[in-house]
Amino acid sequence: MYELPARSIVDDAVEAAGGPTDDADLDHINLAMELQDQQQVYVPHQGEISEPPPLISGGEGSGGSGGLVNINTATAAELETLPRVGPVTAQRIIEYRENGPFKTIEDIQNVPGIGPATFDGLKDLITVE
Repeated sequence: MYELPARSIVDDAVEAAGGPTDDADLDHINLAMELQDQQQVYVPHQGEISEPPPLISGGEGSGGSGGLVNINTATAAELETLPRVGPVTAQRIIEYRENGPFKTIEDIQNVPGIGPATFDGLKDLITVE
């Protein structure tokens, strides 16, 4: 367990832990993702085939829904962990919430840039609760 300053990113946590191991596969984690309080960071090994343990975040944005990203409360950094969601789309999701919370996960398709194909890749990873 490492204590890091506010607004630290995954790369800061890896460095605080002494840097990556020789067999760490840093291409499969988002080193730029902002950390949340009580978050666990899993760094896979090169060639690792099995699914990593779920990313568990005790931060306010996660909503504690079994590893799902709560699109009503997630930070931009948390939204960017989703497939095909970059900084621009994450900001659009946050701006859309100014109209009120998403009532269903399907409502995310009302956000400009998120159509049926993108939603299909997100639907099993997001929640509104």
